Amino acid sequence: MTYLLSPKVDFVFKRIFGNEKHPDILISFLNAVMKPKDLIESVQIRNSDIEKEHIEDKYSRLDIKAITNKGEYINIEIQVKNEYNMIKRSLYYWSKMFENQIVEGDNYNKLAKTVCINILDFKYLKNDKFHNAYRLKEIDTNEELTDTMELHFIEIPKLRKLDDSEEISDMLEAWVAFIQSPESEVVEKLEMSKKEIKEAKSQLLKMSVDSKDRYMYEKRKESILEKVSLIESAEQKGIEQGEYKKAIEIAQNAINNNLDENTIQLITGLSLEEIKILKNEK
Repeated sequence: MTYLLSPKVDFVFKRIFGNEKHPDILISFLNAVMKPKDLIESVQIRNSDIEKEHIEDKYSRLDIKAITNKGEYINIEIQVKNEYNMIKRSLYYWSKMFENQIVEGDNYNKLAKTVCINILDFKYLKNDKFHNAYRLKEIDTNEELTDTMELHFIEIPKLRKLDDSEEISDMLEAWVAFIQSPESEVVEKLEMSKKEIKEAKSQLLKMSVDSKDRYMYEKRKESILEKVSLIESAEQKGIEQGEYKKAIEIAQNAINNNLDENTIQLITGLSLEEIKILKNEK
């Protein structure tokens, strides 16, 4: 039995949601995220190609760029590991998209609404909402300065537990459920009532049985895992350095309180040589 590829891997996500032959999937997703008064009716996908070198490069971005029929510039990125820089990263990519709309001498009125959507497979923001949207607003009155800038953060682990017996009316919940677990009973039920979900599942099934797609998927997973491993190694190094610094502080405090070296070694885990050095530095 062939298992389904995970839409949380950016290669798969881009092939489904950034597919020029199936724009209804992206249109539905954007309407679910942005919830505009006038629904998006069509999209122009700008970077549908996926180069082989991007698949194997752990630092490459397989994001989706598109322009809506209303002239809005959209960037969508999915991340599986917290790199602790998503806010600034998103602001940076937003600014590049915004800037690249005009050249020197153009009228600033040409600058269109620019939206960055970040899908995260980890908890990042400090609230319990699985979807947060940000614009520029006045601090005291909350008056909106402009809707030209819009940043979205969708945190998959914060989605409430969905029951396959309920009718899911919120389309964003439906899409996040699909990204999170496309083989779940919830998604199987959604396929019967949401044609875009059914279309996305169909594309995922085609990819999952295609040997070339599976090969590229495995290569991309390897690249992502390598990057995750590097991040986790850096995290562990930071923890170890922090723990060592804390042990030094405890030892210095113990020395100041005239505790003997053996006791200090017991409570800090430092060597007697390290403790002697700290004593001499006192």
